[in-house]
Amino acid sequence: MTNRLANETSPYLLQHAHNPVDWYAWGDEAFTRARAEGKPILLSVGYSACHWCHVMERESFENPDVAGVMNEHFVNVKVDREERPDVDQIYMEAVQSMTGHGGWPMTVFLTPDGEPFYGGTYFPPEDRHGLPGFRRLLEALADAWVNRRSDVVQSAREIGGQLNRSGTLRGAKSLLTDELLYSAFHGLSGQFDERWGGTGGAPKFPQPMNWEFVLRFWKRTKNDRAAEMVRTTLTRMARGGIYDHLGGGFARYSVDGEWLVPHFEKMLYDNGQLASLYLHAWLAFGDAEYRRVVEETLDYVLRDMTDASGGFHSAEDADSEGHEGKFYVWSADDIRAALTPQEADVALAYWGVDRGSNFEGKSILHVPGEPDPDLIASARRKLFEIRERRVRPGRDDKVLASWNGLACRAYAEAGRALGRPDYVRAAVKNADFILSRMRADGRLLRTWKGGRAKLNGYLEDYALVSGALVDVYEATFERRWLDEARTLADDMLRLFYDADLPGFYDTGTDHERLIVRPRNVFDNAVPCGSSSAIETLFRLGVLTGEARYERTALDALRPMADLVGRYPGGFGRFLCALDFNIGPVAEVALVWPGRDGVDALVKEVFGRFMPNRVVAGMPAGDGSAAAGIPLLQERPAIGGKPTAYVCRNYACQLPVTDPAALAGQLESM
Repeated sequence: MTNRLANETSPYLLQHAHNPVDWYAWGDEAFTRARAEGKPILLSVGYSACHWCHVMERESFENPDVAGVMNEHFVNVKVDREERPDVDQIYMEAVQSMTGHGGWPMTVFLTPDGEPFYGGTYFPPEDRHGLPGFRRLLEALADAWVNRRSDVVQSAREIGGQLNRSGTLRGAKSLLTDELLYSAFHGLSGQFDERWGGTGGAPKFPQPMNWEFVLRFWKRTKNDRAAEMVRTTLTRMARGGIYDHLGGGFARYSVDGEWLVPHFEKMLYDNGQLASLYLHAWLAFGDAEYRRVVEETLDYVLRDMTDASGGFHSAEDADSEGHEGKFYVWSADDIRAALTPQEADVALAYWGVDRGSNFEGKSILHVPGEPDPDLIASARRKLFEIRERRVRPGRDDKVLASWNGLACRAYAEAGRALGRPDYVRAAVKNADFILSRMRADGRLLRTWKGGRAKLNGYLEDYALVSGALVDVYEATFERRWLDEARTLADDMLRLFYDADLPGFYDTGTDHERLIVRPRNVFDNAVPCGSSSAIETLFRLGVLTGEARYERTALDALRPMADLVGRYPGGFGRFLCALDFNIGPVAEVALVWPGRDGVDALVKEVFGRFMPNRVVAGMPAGDGSAAAGIPLLQERPAIGGKPTAYVCRNYACQLPVTDPAALAGQLESM
């Protein structure tokens, strides 16, 4: 027997379709019933790759007795946080205000009007670890709702009032200068783990946006400390168990401070951002290990996380066959059985298995010494082929617009920088998929699965897809992609920007009414919509010459000035956007009479770490390609040769046709 969730597309909701709980998806139907019957709502929020979400389902939601209590006293609503980040954000803020912490699964109890009055994360079936048993909690809250309802409603109104105030930023006193960048860097430097890289202790997260900022800071200042922080972090992660040494790609985080034992789920947003970060570090430092990680990570996504239609899937689970990490771990006997004696001896030492088990009697592969891909290539190939025959972790195969924007950008950047046309093709196919399959009546949609797209896109969807389309344009110089980026940016301003704030809301003006209109201003695992919008608008402003893009971005960034300098760990993408705006920004135009010879100029432009750069290109004399792009107007091909024009702050250097001369101009920037 199934419940209503059987009609949904979210893999997470479908996982609960056979629960004895009378689940509703988020929507009017649930709230109408709650109001009609005078019952509170039990809101359960999670995602498909969440280990403890699966545990709570097995312990409580599959238990007929617990489900009976839920069905008798509550209207039960299940939400996939990845499909509905607005609902997740609102009620996570409420849970954090009530308990001082948050996480998933998230369990929140609401009035029929949607106001939260009690909440938490995981609840065990019986009392333990200082947590009340879930059934006992349900019965206590049901009793409070019946016998002390006025107190419950008053508490909910007070919590709701706090939520209404939380989205308001006061005017910042700091100016948008490079002093904020120095302040933010020193803040991150003080938190740096000198031995293992990253910041803080266990659990340890990759935080790619923060390291993007530190890498940019190194580029701006040539600060040796900044280079050391980035290189230590990226090298330790690449050699730790958080990285999949057989199949490529990164797990969500490390449960220890040494990057050794991962929480094994793999998320598209992590791998898209980390591929870009390692690419930039390779361009900056030339470390071959970083390039290898880029290609292995992007190859992993193409192999295991890409829909035939061109969309990128969302995640792979931590569990397989009911055990966390079972797909990934090895014993020494496993390895000896798979390899020749000589290969096995090398592999056991190379991946640290000869040091003894490090995870539930088996070993997570890691590289305790210096990597040597050639030494281990044969063993790696054989173990990978054997692992492919194991039962794979579950895959969340929905396609999310914003996460696809992060991955699309990585493929476009890597394709042009590494000379990998297959990566550029993947970016183009993905961009075409989003624009053709994830829009309805011009409105970008949030999620797609199995041929069905739904839910209005959020600010982060518009900002990250628009930004990715700029990268696809720079990788191909096909005008369509820039025009589509501008269309999305203009829609983004119309739907999400409020000049009275000034700033962005996460939901559009056409969104359903919630208890508050969310406005997230923190970069978390995924860049927040506001920082992504600001960065995209700055880039479009330089490319198109439209002052309104830069003006709007500045108006949205100024209120953030005090926060980004004082709490840099939560504002990595904002800091990158600020670095771009402060500049200098290299504006590069490439013009060619024929494609012969232009590749050498392209290689000079994209083969170096220049984060503050925009690039436009066209065949000589193509008026349609130059329209609306001041950088390309009146740009002939000198002497009938491919020509580069390098400009800065509306002043251009002499055009050059020689790659060495172009390199000199770019280095001088």
